[in-house]
Amino acid sequence: MKKRIGSYPCVRTEGGGRGVVSQAGGVLLVETVRKTGLDQAISAALAPWRKSRAVHDPGKVLLDVALAVALGGDCLADVGMLRAEPAVFGPVASDPTVSRLIDTLAAGGNRVLTALRQARAHVRACVWRLAGEAAPDAAGQVVVDLDGVLVIAHSEKQDAAATWKKTFGHHPLMGFVDHGRGGSGEPVAGLLRPGNAGSNTAADHIEAARLALAQLPKKYRRGRQTLIRTDSGGGTHEFVDWLSARGRWLSYSVGMTITDAVHQAVLKVPASAWTPAIEPDGEIRDGAWVAELDGDCLKGWPKGMRLIVRKERPHPGAQLRFTDADGMRLTCFASNTKNIPIAALELRHRQRARAEDRIRAARATGLRNLPLLEAAQNQIWLEIIQIALDLLAWLPMLALTGQARVWEPRRLRVRLFSAAAQLVTTGRRRILRLARHWPWAHVITDALNRLHALPNPG
Repeated sequence: MKKRIGSYPCVRTEGGGRGVVSQAGGVLLVETVRKTGLDQAISAALAPWRKSRAVHDPGKVLLDVALAVALGGDCLADVGMLRAEPAVFGPVASDPTVSRLIDTLAAGGNRVLTALRQARAHVRACVWRLAGEAAPDAAGQVVVDLDGVLVIAHSEKQDAAATWKKTFGHHPLMGFVDHGRGGSGEPVAGLLRPGNAGSNTAADHIEAARLALAQLPKKYRRGRQTLIRTDSGGGTHEFVDWLSARGRWLSYSVGMTITDAVHQAVLKVPASAWTPAIEPDGEIRDGAWVAELDGDCLKGWPKGMRLIVRKERPHPGAQLRFTDADGMRLTCFASNTKNIPIAALELRHRQRARAEDRIRAARATGLRNLPLLEAAQNQIWLEIIQIALDLLAWLPMLALTGQARVWEPRRLRVRLFSAAAQLVTTGRRRILRLARHWPWAHVITDALNRLHALPNPG
């Protein structure tokens, strides 16, 4: 009788191995930093905060933390995974040095935030030029989605408060550039707010929109070629007036609350005025119709605004609301885009749901919790998260193709970044030899070849 030993082979482990690099796929992020010039831009931005005898450059320290977050870290101490691999990531500062830098930057306030954001905006314009047809503005329009995120706090950190979902934490307002169905998205705004901040606060939406526009290339900071999309939290008079103000002329598609006036107007829409909603492939969406409202519903709103309502049969088991009618779920949004059928406008607004994918990626990239105590420190952490998300968006845009182009951060980590390799030094060169049996080794090498083919910054 044979003794059962289980389903997996028994492997003995011991320390002392040499020439093996873990997280070797992180070289993709390092090469993305190098080719985009992000390291030079961040280093120059933080030069005023570098002490005269400092060993570590503040820009390199901050980027190391961002790389650790991109690789899956969720606190400052996770930079240790980079420190363990100097052959790939270079010299990495100690934990106390990293902590002191965050305190210094937090004390710098808006000067530091402005310097970091300007550096990111400069690099973003360069990346979009390098990306060419894969850039988010390739079609001549840039779409920015604004949405709030609830971040749970398990201790009484500064500005943590009860949220509208009866949890405890913070309520940041984020902005993302939509890359469309064939890509992901990149962060362009991160406004840290207390947990009790309102979902429809116009001043916060205006500030987030300002931050987002400042991240775009100059030609997209005003004009109809830039579309701002929000849920019903952005459907306020002040925010819509700001978007459509003279000299700004932005396009918008903002969700609206179903008021009693809107509800009564929907009931008066004749059956012949309803148009079938459509799917992204152009097919008719089953059980959904759209119509445009006018009359008293538009009084007091900016000139040129269109109010579009959709009615749809609710999913089985869904409960109807007081604002629904005739057993149909009603939703409403406003837009100032002309000469486009309302079914196409409704589809464009419905695609705002991709912002939820961006939020899910942000939660998996450091936004699951805010690890620091003071609000100014956590705002720096939020900037670090945005740098990490930038890298996770720029890498696919510049170097990945096919289905890998839309992989989310967790899949990138499992399949690419976590790959191990053997470090070989020969002829004054260091070479990483990926495991031949790793299923996605060719994706890594092909992506590196594409990055190497890009021109060096400057």
